[in-house]
Amino acid sequence: MKNTRTAWMLLLLAIWSASQRAESQTVAISERARKLHFSSLVLDTHIDTTLRVRRPDWDFTAEHGHMPPGISSRPESNLHEGHVDLPRIKEGGLGALFFGIVVRGTITGPAAVNAALEQIAAIHKLAEDLPNEVAFCVTSSQVRLAFKERKIAALLGMEGGHMLNNSLPILRMYAKLGVRYITLTHFYHTDWADSSGEPPRHNGLTALGKEIVGEMNRLGVLVDISHVSDKTFWDALEVSRAPLIASHSSCRALSGHVRNMTDEMIRAMAKKGGVIQINYNTPYLDNAMSEYWLKTQQFRDELLTKYPGDENAIRRQQETGRQFGPSPKVNWEKIVEHIDHVARIAGVDHVGLGSDFDGATMPDGMEDVSQLPKITDALLRRNYTEADIKKILGENTLRVMAEAER
Repeated sequence: MKNTRTAWMLLLLAIWSASQRAESQTVAISERARKLHFSSLVLDTHIDTTLRVRRPDWDFTAEHGHMPPGISSRPESNLHEGHVDLPRIKEGGLGALFFGIVVRGTITGPAAVNAALEQIAAIHKLAEDLPNEVAFCVTSSQVRLAFKERKIAALLGMEGGHMLNNSLPILRMYAKLGVRYITLTHFYHTDWADSSGEPPRHNGLTALGKEIVGEMNRLGVLVDISHVSDKTFWDALEVSRAPLIASHSSCRALSGHVRNMTDEMIRAMAKKGGVIQINYNTPYLDNAMSEYWLKTQQFRDELLTKYPGDENAIRRQQETGRQFGPSPKVNWEKIVEHIDHVARIAGVDHVGLGSDFDGATMPDGMEDVSQLPKITDALLRRNYTEADIKKILGENTLRVMAEAER
């Protein structure tokens, strides 16, 4: 009898624990927000989960652990926690996502092309393996059809022009394989465009860079100006015949990080029909966090000079020599503040979502993709109309896609 009573107590405890976990995962929003969010086509233009998908020891269909706030989700160091997987995509009502093709900027030439092709193949295979759950899409109409069929629309965005290897034929190959946008640079310059991550070398776009932008226009590949230098942005805006996107950037007026866009840039891009998709990375959302990040990066640069090539020594010094205190707390509502800023200065038709999930540090309350309905709820509380919220969630990006396809 005692054993039976103990078994029942353990069973009840397990049921209670499961119910508490389910309750904690339920996003607390209004019923109006829930209905609006899950009836809208929610599209994220930049997610780095590709680096997990390509690994045979990671399962897209399984729910993985939730990353603690303030910690970057990097697959090379942690496969068991992250921001995105199929169960949480459904929980968060995400209907379409651009899987980022991500190859370090220090890898160039044929090696970069090969690494990019490996990642492209992984996303094609994902859709082939899950035909009832995932639809590989290239056009805006295909995205809409996938949403109608209750499938996740998987698209490809390439994060860095170094993967072109300075080749228009390789650009054409990527377009045929379904790459829908290309970020002109990543953290390093290419041979034809300046990045925001280094001191200027080319003064923006070179002649080849302008030719590449023109060919992207011809192919219907969106020109993405996240990561580029300010001068590269202005050159791309002048040269491109199609609207630009900033697939994962935020507002420099709210956080002074060089990766963000100035109000002047946002307005100019909007005048030509473009869209800035707000990045959730904490240094891009919050100015105090941006300044803290800059100090830590400068400290790391000093260590790189002192201990060249010795990552273990650098890591030890970073752990023992922290002189900046704890990092500032950043709340998820900062995302909505950036959305609101763009809507006020450039119009609600020119802002979207570009989280950088699985490639960045998320703010408190936006620990993973399941938390997305909070954004819809917050926009309703700020008196945005339902039609305008649908634009922000995905319709603005779909419009730009359709314009580039013409």
